Amino acid sequence: MPDDARAPGLKRRWLPAVGLVAIAAAAAIGWLVLKDSRTPVQSAAALPPAPAVGVRLVTLKGVSQTFDFVGHIKAVDKVDVRARIEGFLDKVQFREGQDVKTGDLLYQIEKVQFEAQVEQAKANLAIVEAESVNAKLEYSRQLELSKRQYSPQSLVDQNKAAADMAAGKIMQARAALKLAEVNLDYTDIRAPIAGRIGRTVYTLGNLVNPASGVLATIVSQDPIYVLFPVSVRDLEIIREARRNEEGGLAKIDIRLRLPNGQEYAHRGVWNLTDPQVDQQTDTLIMRAVMPNPERQLIDGEFVTAIIRERREAPRLVVPQASVQIDQSGRYVLVVDDQNKVEQRRIETGPNQGTDVVVTSGVKDGEKVIVDGIQKVRPGQAVQVTELPTAGG
Repeated sequence: MPDDARAPGLKRRWLPAVGLVAIAAAAAIGWLVLKDSRTPVQSAAALPPAPAVGVRLVTLKGVSQTFDFVGHIKAVDKVDVRARIEGFLDKVQFREGQDVKTGDLLYQIEKVQFEAQVEQAKANLAIVEAESVNAKLEYSRQLELSKRQYSPQSLVDQNKAAADMAAGKIMQARAALKLAEVNLDYTDIRAPIAGRIGRTVYTLGNLVNPASGVLATIVSQDPIYVLFPVSVRDLEIIREARRNEEGGLAKIDIRLRLPNGQEYAHRGVWNLTDPQVDQQTDTLIMRAVMPNPERQLIDGEFVTAIIRERREAPRLVVPQASVQIDQSGRYVLVVDDQNKVEQRRIETGPNQGTDVVVTSGVKDGEKVIVDGIQKVRPGQAVQVTELPTAGG
């Protein structure tokens, strides 16, 4: 078939196809135009709101400066009870672990032989006293006869010497009697101090003597000491902190923190600073007297000794919940006047309840974030809710 004969048919088939392409292109252009016109509206609606955070104000608070040291408890008095004579134990008059008072009878050694020694010493004293009386009478008679020249002077001198020897024997007999009475008294072993007595090493029927060693130990309970080492550097810091405007030293309290983390209920009195420094550790020992009415503190126990200044000084504090730590140290997140977050590096002091003292990095009245810290970063705008202070 000739080419011109097929041409009209081809034209008829291509015309609908071209029309469909044109319609599709127009629809695509229209969709793009519509999308571009709607994009700003959709972007504005997609912006997230500023995160909400809770803040508290940096405040000035009356704070007593504190210093913590590792200390140990030591009894004011501690006595090892020993036998002072040899004999068999006849009685044990205490219960192990009980409180005893000064003078309480603890042990009793058999008395029979010591009572006999006392009686013998008394008899010897009576004999020499009788001999002394006779010697004095004989001396007096010879002295009178000598004055009348009925007796030689040599005999008078002999009688005088005999009377003096009798007096010396009396002194010896009295000393022997006193020693016997003391030994008899030592059969009663009494508590030399008040305190709590421990275990008994010897029981009834055992032979004891001064070489037997410790029978039991008594440890005083109330009051009691706490001793703790303080470096020379820390001592100077404490003295500087105590120095008041008049140049004197403010009084301080001694508190204890027990091994379970609780604070001991009673305050102590600082009563001794060792006058010598340990050359190996560059520390010296400080001592405080602590009341111990409940017998809660035990000799040898380790505690934390807290030196707390009695006078309070105004210091900046922030909630402990606001303080964060990273590799560079401690910091807080502060909200500025434009409600933007700012990171502040801080130096901290001692804790005060739920707060912590801040020595640098923030100012009074600034807002620190305590709630929502993990949701924000420095430079970010936030919505601020001021929370009440602790206890308020």
